[in-house]
Amino acid sequence: MSHDATNWAIKQRGLKPTTKIVLWHLCDRFNPDYGCFPSQARLAHDCEISRATLNRHLDGLEARGLIRRIRVIDPKTGQQRPTRYLLGFETRFTPSGPGQIEPDPANPFEAGAAEIPCPHLRHGACAEKPHVDNGLSLETDLNPCLKSEHGSVSQFDANPCLKNGDSRVSNCDTNPVREPLKEPVKEEEDAAARDLDFDRFFSELLTALGFDAKATLPAWWQGWPARTHVRRWINDLGLSEDRVIEVATESRNDHPNPPDGPKALDRAMERAAQRDAQAAAANVSALKSKRSRKAQGKPPPNPDELAKFYAAKVNSDEYLPPSMISNAMCEAMLARRLVTADRLRQRGVR
Repeated sequence: MSHDATNWAIKQRGLKPTTKIVLWHLCDRFNPDYGCFPSQARLAHDCEISRATLNRHLDGLEARGLIRRIRVIDPKTGQQRPTRYLLGFETRFTPSGPGQIEPDPANPFEAGAAEIPCPHLRHGACAEKPHVDNGLSLETDLNPCLKSEHGSVSQFDANPCLKNGDSRVSNCDTNPVREPLKEPVKEEEDAAARDLDFDRFFSELLTALGFDAKATLPAWWQGWPARTHVRRWINDLGLSEDRVIEVATESRNDHPNPPDGPKALDRAMERAAQRDAQAAAANVSALKSKRSRKAQGKPPPNPDELAKFYAAKVNSDEYLPPSMISNAMCEAMLARRLVTADRLRQRGVR
């Protein structure tokens, strides 16, 4: 792990959230002495995406000139080793176009493999010693069948060659069932719409906190970690986007400087969520009480009935709490001549 590499990844702007996660995990696997060469299986596991999706995001990063992929072949076995990734902050980095992974110029096996490999030799020049041919003869068709296990695993081309322009990982490597095209497209469109809505909300939040949208944000507000933290206010605390902006505005009015990162607003957001929960509980309780009175069908008592009820309490000898009768009720009983002032003093009411 290199802190310089991960800090560089966090500072990159304009990337989609998943693309930035891929770049961050690439930088997390960077070693200052040996470089960055994680396997695709490791990267896909770290990013929690399929290998096919990973390749699309790697193509996007290479198109932006942030990474460069170099293919490495074992000179003894002819098998491909984990791809070497050059990151944009390295001194010897020069960007290249996306799509085709360039060979390693320092690898002698790569330099001598200019000839197109055939199915009999699998990967390598014709002068190399052939491997087991799995029953293939020289007269076998050069377009091997996938069902006989002689074809390429990607289903893109019949020649399973490392120099193929197509990706050697097909979209069905994690889902063998072919789904209708309209459903994934709809899901991607919905996800893109949600990302745009959240970007708009996040921009409004920064404006409410006093940040200039065109200026460079502090490090604690950059990248996907800050956005993930803000999402927790909505998903975990149950606050709406408008409520989050309202609490942020109140906090900004109470403090002269913007907060140092979203963690500084956690306590304010938690208090707001607690107040909203208490208000919702009070509303539910009042609604239940109102429904109970309606269900009983009894109208609330009028002032004369209340005065008679408390007058009977005062005139009796049973225990009477001093705080049970208010001053307004005492005035109502005296006005109706239900009790006397002396009796009220005797009972300790006034």
